Amino acid sequence: MTRDASVVPDERQRTIVLLATTTGYQIRSFGEAARALGVRLVIASDRCDHLDDPWHDDAIPIRFQDPEGSAQRVLDALGDPPAGVIAVGDRPTVLAAHLAARAGLPGNPPDAADRSRNKLAARQAWRSAGLLTPAFDIVPSGSDAESIATAASYPAVVKPLALSGSRGVIRVDTPDECRAALDRVRRLLHADDIRGERDAVHEVMLIESFIPGCEFAVEGVLTNGVFTPFAIFDKPDPLDGPFFEETIYVTPSRAAASVQQLIVETVSEAALALGLRHGPVHAECRVNDRGVFVLEVAARPIGGLCSRALRFGDDASLEEVLLRHAAGEDVRGIQRETAASGVMMIPIPARGVFRGVDGVEAARAVSLINDVKITAKQDALLLPLPEGRSYLGFIFARGDTPMAVERALREAHARLHFTIERELAVLP
Repeated sequence: MTRDASVVPDERQRTIVLLATTTGYQIRSFGEAARALGVRLVIASDRCDHLDDPWHDDAIPIRFQDPEGSAQRVLDALGDPPAGVIAVGDRPTVLAAHLAARAGLPGNPPDAADRSRNKLAARQAWRSAGLLTPAFDIVPSGSDAESIATAASYPAVVKPLALSGSRGVIRVDTPDECRAALDRVRRLLHADDIRGERDAVHEVMLIESFIPGCEFAVEGVLTNGVFTPFAIFDKPDPLDGPFFEETIYVTPSRAAASVQQLIVETVSEAALALGLRHGPVHAECRVNDRGVFVLEVAARPIGGLCSRALRFGDDASLEEVLLRHAAGEDVRGIQRETAASGVMMIPIPARGVFRGVDGVEAARAVSLINDVKITAKQDALLLPLPEGRSYLGFIFARGDTPMAVERALREAHARLHFTIERELAVLP
């Protein structure tokens, strides 16, 4: 299947199921990629099954907390098994594994997908495989914060087991900070959107040793257990806490070739230690003089609009490559473009109501900038980390060198001026 190929005549051969939440940025990107390839894209998402197609995308309503039942519901709606399945976001990965298994397609075992989205289970698997892993302990719901804070070694990091995007992740350097962080994360885990997931994984927190070093992200795919890297992203801004808001990703990496090789090898070992076998992989790791510490290996592609920083071959998007892979095409020989590229996830500086932004055209005028996308909705309440789960928008750049791309992203960001008003208190 190529970008300019005619549509494959067999309906099953060109049907890909995309499992996504209703709030994901990436559904439109996959839709555009499917049209470019002549692929039939069927969306299944967690939406009310009593409303008549509220988003006008003909999506199949499913429930992530019932992966087996939802997998059968998708197959019943399709009639014939699809050619492939792709999950966008962490929660859909478990359902994707069940659906692939029921449809007889290459995919990840359901228990492996479940481990990949559970930070405790992942660390246990990596420790058993002999990989470098921070010292960690569990914090059950209702446990005594005083005893945990007294016994902990510092610096440490408190984090939920199954939230993404650094949500709820807090570095602590003293017992007082630890007690405050435990209370703060507990409150977050009782938020309506998290309790609505009805997932027992949110009843436990993790406390682990802080790992210093440079942080990297890795994008690639597994094909029957063989990992193919597409890109290693540098994260040039230090991520030392107390919160861990990611900002700039730049590729190709400026790390030494030997370090990059070690990163790829370790991510591959970590994915296999989880039991992952087939599909997209997004990994996060830290590197210091001890080696590579893998922090996350997710059975999904990079989130948000960040995939727009990656182009392949004849200007194909990451979504096109993943659709081709899901349809059974061999993509192991595909190469990322030769130019350097990067994305900045625009951080939310403070809690408040978003009133608008000035300077977007000035930011777009910066040399090497491809685009500036403001995704925050006007008059919406903005929440920064650790409670928040979104960004103000994204800035994209391409250039001859990673350093030039990084400079362009920072200059464009400096030209943006956001108006965020303090929210009004609600009187009882």
